[in-house]
Amino acid sequence: MSSSLTGGCQCGAVRYECTAEPLFTGNCHCRDCQRSTGSAYVPALAVPARALKITGDVKYYENRADSGNTFSRSFCPNCGARLFGKSSGMPAIISLDDPSRFKPAIDFYTSSAQPWDHMNPDLPKFPKQPKV
Repeated sequence: MSSSLTGGCQCGAVRYECTAEPLFTGNCHCRDCQRSTGSAYVPALAVPARALKITGDVKYYENRADSGNTFSRSFCPNCGARLFGKSSGMPAIISLDDPSRFKPAIDFYTSSAQPWDHMNPDLPKFPKQPKV
């Protein structure tokens, strides 16, 4: 990775920076991600929790993931912007200052993919969450 990955909310009250290489990147097509975005999938960029520095006040909404673990989705309490999700101590950054730096490697939870979503045929597909 040439430089750290950075992101934040729309109003600037929350910022985050990751100084480590992503653990994995992919497009999550699960129903929870679809509901939380109103879209077909969430671009997921998972990073080690210890490498993520967060500044500002963050609020969380928690629900039970397909794995049985609690998944926490964060948002800015000021502007409401979605920030990142975390489960089992591994945050997944979902928005970057430079979105062109996100390069998906897989599509997962494709069993829930919307029929109108045209996935990249070159990416490996997983019906559920793959083991990483």
